[in-house]
Amino acid sequence: QLQLVESGGGLVQPGGSLSLSCVASGIVFRIIKMGWYRQGAGEQRELVASITPGGDTDYTDSVKGRFTISRDNAKKAVYLQMNSLKAEDTAVYFCNIIMPVAQITYWGRGTQVTVSS
Repeated sequence: QLQLVESGGGLVQPGGSLSLSCVASGIVFRIIKMGWYRQGAGEQRELVASITPGGDTDYTDSVKGRFTISRDNAKKAVYLQMNSLKAEDTAVYFCNIIMPVAQITYWGRGTQVTVSS
């Protein structure tokens, strides 16, 4: 059974950095395309970054050049390095398998990222 545990969030000033981690279990991680999603207050959950099993990455336009997704298949972990953070990056961040959000039935607890001075 899929389980996802996200960590690394916190409060940071604009322009600061945070590094998020996610550990997965219950799936054959090494063959799964993974991603980081986020949901701001009153907003829909959106895909922020994705990474294929081979390491190819993709980003939503608003984070390109600032966020970097990576993975360690041996550790069943996916990471998100976030630099030059902005107030609009404030959200709960979740990792998950890449598929349409409406079709995802399981979510971990996520990790809160707050960007504020």
